[in-house]
Amino acid sequence: MDVDFSLENISKAAKVFLDAIGNRKIIALHGEMGAGKTTFVHAITDLLGVNDGVSSPTYSIINEYTTAAGDGLYHLDLYRLKDEAEVIAAGAEECFYSDELCLIEWPAIAIRLLPVGTVHCYLTVTGNNQRRLQIKL
Repeated sequence: MDVDFSLENISKAAKVFLDAIGNRKIIALHGEMGAGKTTFVHAITDLLGVNDGVSSPTYSIINEYTTAAGDGLYHLDLYRLKDEAEVIAAGAEECFYSDELCLIEWPAIAIRLLPVGTVHCYLTVTGNNQRRLQIKL
């Protein structure tokens, strides 16, 4: 499924995304630097009613939030990690198998650790403030 959107209407793309994934919990967000992965995560957390200050986990690696429904949500950024051993040491596997929504930026380093059924999403820049989201269920 492909969704084209502008950064101004990213919340509509996030709604389409949430409807598309259904009960799936592990989401691998692929895209080049500046494609909008973190901005997209912000739009998702807004829709889910996360009241905590959502920030990029570039340095913390894992941020944990609670949705308005009381569900947990993990936001991971694996950009700075060098290998699978560092992914495991950071505690990412616990998130992957927690049965909570888990949004993973820069997932390539952990591909072999991701559970079967992981949804892969690809964000690409298609123009000035324009993006395409490809959802692979």
